[in-house]
Amino acid sequence: MITERKTAVVTGASSGIGAATARALAEDGWHVVLAARRTERIEKLAEEIGGTAVTLDVTDQESVDHLADLLPRVDLLVNNAGGAKGLAPLQETAIEDWQWMFDVNVLGTVRMTTALLEKLREAEGLIVNVGSKAGLDPYVGGSAYNAAKFGVRALTRAQRLEEIEAGAKIRITEIAPGRVDTEEFSLVRFGGDEAKARAVYQDKVNVLAEDVAEAIRWVASLPKRVNIDTMNIMPRDQG
Repeated sequence: MITERKTAVVTGASSGIGAATARALAEDGWHVVLAARRTERIEKLAEEIGGTAVTLDVTDQESVDHLADLLPRVDLLVNNAGGAKGLAPLQETAIEDWQWMFDVNVLGTVRMTTALLEKLREAEGLIVNVGSKAGLDPYVGGSAYNAAKFGVRALTRAQRLEEIEAGAKIRITEIAPGRVDTEEFSLVRFGGDEAKARAVYQDKVNVLAEDVAEAIRWVASLPKRVNIDTMNIMPRDQG
């Protein structure tokens, strides 16, 4: 996987925002490492865009370390892997769902960032953490997911301050989308219930995965002197 081209690692690249981001970055000349659990999907997309597919589970440190060992350079890390489970009120939530949401959204971001940090510093690179409007505004039934995405926002800001103190070798951005029409996200949240998953988006104006990918592409295209701190991306009918 040795390459002289600038290299981007995109987690959760098998669908939705991750897949759209991989396509957008490849169009801009990046060598994209597509990382996700669903090997067949990322291999197909990697062949399409001229990238490299690596099976990855961000909840597994050995899997993360294996990916890091394969890469001689990293210029961009897009921490996109994440997800939600359930919309129950707090007293009805399952601790197992909380653990899963924190492990994927928060600790997955931490594992990937720490594993690739030195390579990113060497390249004076960029980290893009895909947060959520859920990390800005709590909502009924969102206690666990809200807490996880608030965590992503907090760790993004804290690390940026740490990097500034250490000499600002890398840039760090949070992209926080609102309602994005990615049905697979809702299918996971509602345990595979397709009717409930589609109802989230019906009769609404929705942001598409490609819209978020365009924002990530733009942030990644900026000069190294520029750091976009946080970008909130909402459909026009979402407050």
